[in-house]
Amino acid sequence: MIEKWGVPITGKKPRTVYVYLPEQAQDDPEARFPVLYMFDGHNVFFDSDATYGKSWGMGEYLDSHGTGLIVVAVDCNHRRPHGRLNEYSPFTFYVPEFGRIVGRGKKYMDWLCGTLKPMIDKRYPTLPDRSHTWIAGSSMGGLMSLYAVTVYNKVFSRAAALSPSVWLVDGRMTPLIRKSRYRRGTVVYMDYGSREMGNHKDMLHCYMDTADALMERGVLLTSRIVPNGDHCEASWEEQIPMFMQVLFYNRE
Repeated sequence: MIEKWGVPITGKKPRTVYVYLPEQAQDDPEARFPVLYMFDGHNVFFDSDATYGKSWGMGEYLDSHGTGLIVVAVDCNHRRPHGRLNEYSPFTFYVPEFGRIVGRGKKYMDWLCGTLKPMIDKRYPTLPDRSHTWIAGSSMGGLMSLYAVTVYNKVFSRAAALSPSVWLVDGRMTPLIRKSRYRRGTVVYMDYGSREMGNHKDMLHCYMDTADALMERGVLLTSRIVPNGDHCEASWEEQIPMFMQVLFYNRE
């Protein structure tokens, strides 16, 4: 079952929140579940809501596998010209193709952790502790997932960063990782498609530098270059079994 409701972010126009509830939640009122927070919520469940007409099909995957997981996916900022980039960037930066991007990632994460998460924990049968609170996203959402598990490590124990846009923020994510402290047992899944690797200059080096930094800090990293992987929802959907296995691995 997927619920949709609106919630304001910093007092502005309500943003759509998609909440997937596993079938077990209806069968057993006493059951409690881990929670996966996801970026770009409009692309997660329904093709009809997806930007390019193709979603991740997350609901179908979870239903077919009987996965005991609550997924909370929040719509991005669609305001032109760069509402999404501003909201999903931890840093302010400039690139010729976009101009100046004002990093509002911290403001967004403060809202997610301080306002949305308490609301979800009150309303749904969650396991609210850190070990059962995870985060995931792709592209800029992948960058934000890395940022979240780094800066908000007391909230999130595990993250999945698919095709993270580490190239876009001028190498600033890696120094942040290297100076951060992660709690023991922090788990990260990170991947990048082989076909998209050539889309940006020095992307392979940037990806490898990020992976090295995570491992240097003691993060339990699963890193993949996806064979023939592209920068699109169809490719990310194919990676769901991979990162779900990592998120759920060794849960006992």
